Amino acid sequence: MRLATTLSVLVLGAGGVGHAVVTGLDGGIGRVDPFRDMKNRPQGGHGTNILLVGTDGRDKITPEEKQKYRLGGEACHCTDTIMMLHLSADRSRVSVVSLPRDSYAEVPERTDEATGQRRPQHPVKLNAAYAEGGPGLTVRTIENMTGLKIDHYLEVDFTSFMRTVDVVGGVQICTARPLKDSYSGLDLAAGTHQLNGGEALQYVRSRHTDGSADLGRMQRQQRFLAALISKATSNGVLLNPAKFREAAAALLSSVRADEGFGVEEMLGLGSAMKGLSPSSSDFTTVPLGQLSFPVKGVGSTVKWDDAKAKKLFQLLRDDRPLAPHAPQNTPKATPQPAAKPLRKGTGAMVEVAPDQIRVQVYNGTHTDGLGRRVHDALHATGFTTTGAPLASTNLEMRRTLIEYDPRWDRSARSLAVALPGSELRPVKGLGLTMKVTAGADFKDVVPVRAEEPPQGDFATVTGDQVVCP
Repeated sequence: MRLATTLSVLVLGAGGVGHAVVTGLDGGIGRVDPFRDMKNRPQGGHGTNILLVGTDGRDKITPEEKQKYRLGGEACHCTDTIMMLHLSADRSRVSVVSLPRDSYAEVPERTDEATGQRRPQHPVKLNAAYAEGGPGLTVRTIENMTGLKIDHYLEVDFTSFMRTVDVVGGVQICTARPLKDSYSGLDLAAGTHQLNGGEALQYVRSRHTDGSADLGRMQRQQRFLAALISKATSNGVLLNPAKFREAAAALLSSVRADEGFGVEEMLGLGSAMKGLSPSSSDFTTVPLGQLSFPVKGVGSTVKWDDAKAKKLFQLLRDDRPLAPHAPQNTPKATPQPAAKPLRKGTGAMVEVAPDQIRVQVYNGTHTDGLGRRVHDALHATGFTTTGAPLASTNLEMRRTLIEYDPRWDRSARSLAVALPGSELRPVKGLGLTMKVTAGADFKDVVPVRAEEPPQGDFATVTGDQVVCP
């Protein structure tokens, strides 16, 4: 959940920031050796694999922040979030795979450092590997599960996440429906929001906004990561040494990394990622077979789909993308030839795609041509307009009215986003076609788009599909 900030340091270390600026920060990185005494490791593939883990450390967060952002619980000293980040060998693409923390895992046989006794291989939930044996056992367990050789290890906690988000000026998040979670304190209306560090932490921690629990949370974490990449590469931080140093210092004060990840690696990866954009990143969760897989002594775990997971990790080993990567600003075809096509990624986010919504337009004013103007604007935005606009029986409408059958309330809400300020009025039995009566308040139609469905065998999305337009 906090791992996006680690990636931001890689992004922020791009060209334009002097080597001396980064060198001065190297001493702030906590060091771990997760690869010590590791034998029989997987063979390396192409590109770079970075294991990003988020722990729930909160020692440096103020009492006021703990209360405001619901962070008063006890830390579990485990990996709250786990992601595998793959940077392609040509440095043109990054793939991020979320690994559920409750995944069924088997930690390898090992010697307990405290007692010197041999511990046999045994089942656990994946996040428990960290509590049992720290970064080293976590790396060994994940390499055994994925067959991927991990090149670098990065670990981030709550504090670094909050501070780094604040330093970059917050991150913009879009949601097509309200998000409310009494546990984390998250409370977002549908629409676009600029989140500060504490609010962003609530967003990526929330597990109780709906019935999707951890799976929904991982999707929000991926959306946040895409949004942070977009923000870091578009707001001048890369070329501002002072801003870069402030952001990097905020992160590195609480980050831990392997000894091999230092200044040179940071600059090299940062320079490589300088050209990355949301469209050159893809995000997915490891394919799941059973969402509730009981294990004696462990509890309910999440079981991977072994065949699909093997195929997914083979793609990473072969350095291949997880989803098709279309060029940015590619015109998006619509089923209505006369409609003006929208650029990919444009428009306010809504629950139902406009081409799934049927609309009949009426002119509710004495203004000639207003009905045609509303009809054409909705058609150009992608709505399925039916026939020519008609004159209303009431020509004194001051406010645009949307009448809809209550069975299609989600479609009506999506149409209302395109007609800001309009009145929504349910009409039982109206049927599938919405009725829009243009009022004197009409100014223009706001372009809208639905969340694009995941692609391919692994339900992958690219960054440009999930960032705000």
